[in-house]
Amino acid sequence: MRIGIFVSETWGPASPIDEVRERALRAEALGFSSAWVPYLPWSLDAIASMQAAGEATERIEIGSAVIPSYFFHPLALARLAVTTQAAIGRPIHLGIGCSNPAVVAMHGLPFERPARHIREYLEVMGAALELGAKPAGDREQAGFVQYEGEFFTLGSIYGAPGAQPPGSILVGALGPHMLRVAGRHSDGVIATWSDEGAIEREIAPPVRTAAQAAGRPAPTIAGVVAVAVVPSAKAAEARDAAQSEFAFYEGTMPYQRVVEASDAARIGDICVIGDEEEVARRLRRFRDAGMTDFLAAPFAVQGADWNSTAEKLAEIDL
Repeated sequence: MRIGIFVSETWGPASPIDEVRERALRAEALGFSSAWVPYLPWSLDAIASMQAAGEATERIEIGSAVIPSYFFHPLALARLAVTTQAAIGRPIHLGIGCSNPAVVAMHGLPFERPARHIREYLEVMGAALELGAKPAGDREQAGFVQYEGEFFTLGSIYGAPGAQPPGSILVGALGPHMLRVAGRHSDGVIATWSDEGAIEREIAPPVRTAAQAAGRPAPTIAGVVAVAVVPSAKAAEARDAAQSEFAFYEGTMPYQRVVEASDAARIGDICVIGDEEEVARRLRRFRDAGMTDFLAAPFAVQGADWNSTAEKLAEIDL
């Protein structure tokens, strides 16, 4: 299992762009496999943050988790993604998803048939990316994307000269329909608030089955989890603080479904909180449950901050 880390604040106040760059550099130096940015209503743009993190570093993989599909036309996001990837000179992981009804409604948009929406979204993006990159200077750089569906009906020029498709396209998914779409039409899934039991029983099996049925390679099974490395004597209090901070997710779809499917009794216990030994034990359980990429979102509590959690996570040997 690979360990990635968020370099833009996920749970607290938004990170300024200089902090994104600095954390990306630190994550690379510590040996994390990947650096991730969220898309939050109160934060910097995810695509621009990915480019900033990528240009500041040399090797670490860069990803988004996740960009709401309702806010971007699929052709526009495809072009943004491949342009960003070209700018940093290495593949990115483009995490997209439907977000949730409350966030989409805040933008004055309808939240309808999310699994169908994301399926069509991926099909349009796929059609655009399949046109392939053409060398700069080619007079026939652009192609034509034709698509007719319930959400998208279009006939459009598409081109991004010299740009290659993203290293992977991953779907934020928790429900059964969305998980099947992720398996059939993308490179894998990004699950949030899923503990080891939920990954093993609810997340990994339908994605893998759908990918296999579609003739796709073994999918990425990634998960976003709040993490704090604290002394064992402070762990219980830190979990209580996490419960107070995140309890509202327990009543919010689609998170409610996956929290109920977890082994943990409450969301504060889904969080990976404890000393180095406890955190290592939890990471191994996620690995054994079928997770391929653990995406750590540091949670500041009981003296733990991004730097201390990153340093201690990087020392853990799985």
